[in-house]
Amino acid sequence: MINMLREIIGLLSFLTILPVKTHTSIPQIAKYTWLFPVMGAIIGLTGGALAALLQLIGLPPIIIASLAYGFLIWFNGFHHLDGLIDMGDALMAHGSPEDKIRIMKDERIGTGGLGLFFIVAITTFTCLYSTPQNQLPHIIILGEVGAKMGLISSCIISKPLDEGIGRHFIMEMDKKRFILSSILSFIISFLLLKHQGMIGILASIIGGLFIGAIARKNFKYTTGDVLGASNEFNRMLTLIILVILGGV
Repeated sequence: MINMLREIIGLLSFLTILPVKTHTSIPQIAKYTWLFPVMGAIIGLTGGALAALLQLIGLPPIIIASLAYGFLIWFNGFHHLDGLIDMGDALMAHGSPEDKIRIMKDERIGTGGLGLFFIVAITTFTCLYSTPQNQLPHIIILGEVGAKMGLISSCIISKPLDEGIGRHFIMEMDKKRFILSSILSFIISFLLLKHQGMIGILASIIGGLFIGAIARKNFKYTTGDVLGASNEFNRMLTLIILVILGGV
């Protein structure tokens, strides 16, 4: 039980900048990939709390949206954002899947990565700014749950490379664990925003499958960068759906 708790804390430490030393390995924490939505809820709760605090201070909504989004990608350690940029570069490249994976691993940043980052970042920020202020903390939490659920649904249809961190999370995700993660996500979303929230999570699941399909077509395999890109893309997608439903 103590080891299990240590490994779950290790998972939270891996996904965030929290300086928790648990002496756990990637294969150990990957066993709890199915808990990603809960980790997302914890991450989102910190972002939602920040947004609520900024509202109490009286900052304008546009500043709150900017700071909240900046906090979220910082609290996630910029890992997923790095994956989004790397995948953007690879998608813009011509050549074989092997060539594209090689470009994805390149430390240099190209216009494809910058372009994809801009699209996702400005859309995510706009969604947060467009959200009614009384719903913003809940929306932020659901955005992070959707981000992690999209990452999981990418795992379920992906083929991992023989190397890299991402392969451990892909190999640990099967249909039973996927269903369990989905149930957890739908429970959290229903408690926060009822059916509106559940539709947002459903969108993130579909979005994750979409990213996984793109990876299969372009790279044959899914890397950690692809999973990171799925996280960022599906936060954006979840927020878009929630904003649309909020205006209906």
